Amino acid sequence: MLPEQQSQQTRALCQLAPVIPVLVVGDVAHAEGLATALVKGGLPVLEVTLRTSVALDVIREMAKVPGGHVGAGTVLTPDDAKRAKEAGASFAVSPGFTDRLAHACEDIGLPLLPGAVTASEVMRAMELGYSMLKFFPAEAAGGAKSLKSLLGPLPQVSFCPTGGVTPQNASEYLALPNVLCVGGSWVVSDVHLADKDWGAVEALARQACALA
Repeated sequence: MLPEQQSQQTRALCQLAPVIPVLVVGDVAHAEGLATALVKGGLPVLEVTLRTSVALDVIREMAKVPGGHVGAGTVLTPDDAKRAKEAGASFAVSPGFTDRLAHACEDIGLPLLPGAVTASEVMRAMELGYSMLKFFPAEAAGGAKSLKSLLGPLPQVSFCPTGGVTPQNASEYLALPNVLCVGGSWVVSDVHLADKDWGAVEALARQACALA
């Protein structure tokens, strides 16, 4: 899969909802209920970070939920990408960008949403055919002001800012022409997971949808 095709697919996913929940799930038993609640609440695109020992099993279970698009986050190596695809991930998200990871995703046909912050990083991604990028860590890298600054010289690139995005500042990002969606972890808390309070998760998902 060519980089241009990858960006077409990740761009289409980023246009489905204003927020992509960034999920750290440590119990496979939470996977189905959590994914169902988020999809019902209007957030069909889910990023499960590879930060727990059961993350791949969580992806495998979430991928069975109708209407959902489950991706793997914190994909750092070709092996991460391979295992994520085998588990059923429909896309990969990385905090940065390396040629090795990009080529691996191209070889296995896994759409990659790579991270970039500086103009040089964005231009390098563009040279390789990527036009849909993750902006990470968003707040630490200057927030919406930095993204607005990139719009002038690099208007052909779109972003999903992640890292420090909250319900209070998400609208500032989403108002920018070069931002299609944001990534956020606030939609699901440890308390929601512990209590299996899927009703609260669905309600927060609906609130996140309203940010658009």
